[in-house]
Amino acid sequence: MKTLARLLDTARERRKHGVVVLEGIHLLQSALAAGWQPKAVYVNEGAAGNGELLSLLARIDPHVCHLVATAVLTKVTALATPAEVLAICERPTSHIEEVAGTCIMLDDIQDPGNLGTILRCAAAANVREVFLSKGCVDVYSPKVMRAGMGAHFFLNIHEAQDLPARLAARDGLKLVTHLEGSVSLYSQNLSGPVAFVFGNEGNGVSTAVLEQADVRVRIPMPGHAESLNVAMAATVCLFERVRQLEG
Repeated sequence: MKTLARLLDTARERRKHGVVVLEGIHLLQSALAAGWQPKAVYVNEGAAGNGELLSLLARIDPHVCHLVATAVLTKVTALATPAEVLAICERPTSHIEEVAGTCIMLDDIQDPGNLGTILRCAAAANVREVFLSKGCVDVYSPKVMRAGMGAHFFLNIHEAQDLPARLAARDGLKLVTHLEGSVSLYSQNLSGPVAFVFGNEGNGVSTAVLEQADVRVRIPMPGHAESLNVAMAATVCLFERVRQLEG
């Protein structure tokens, strides 16, 4: 339990052991649907009779499943109420091939909620390739996993990337959202391959990344707001692409 608490608490421990911790039935269900198999499963004794959970546990090697007292899990998790189940899975290894299609590049995103929401949006918009700079928050932290709502399992996530080099090597449109962008997002043809780049919540996209962009776009905001949250901006951009493809 002490090891599990450390895994939940720090990215260093998760990377050291090469694992991801899943909290809750929904994440475990999504992981199993994507072909992941847990190395260890800790079942909250208070949820041991949950029919949905039992059907999931039937698909897992019983030797890796352990029943744990609710009071013990309460001390381990940061959640106000411990989840029905916690599972430890092997951390995915990134296998980068030449990606010619549409992708997302994230430059030093720090907020776990923002990162998880962007991943969820990417999965919904069918953009599967996601590149993260070295300065991004741990993409497999519990908070990011919860905000992603299972999106992680259906994306190709590439961590600790040199984004300027990745952009320089790509063909297709390289689009950066920027508050001082002179071009409206809605004037761009997004039906072909696009690299969407979104930057840090406070500082935006770094200069080195900006230098590799083809176009700096702004999202028109006729109302009274200085800017959009980065996850909201990503949602607008990705679903403008969906709108163009569907149209």
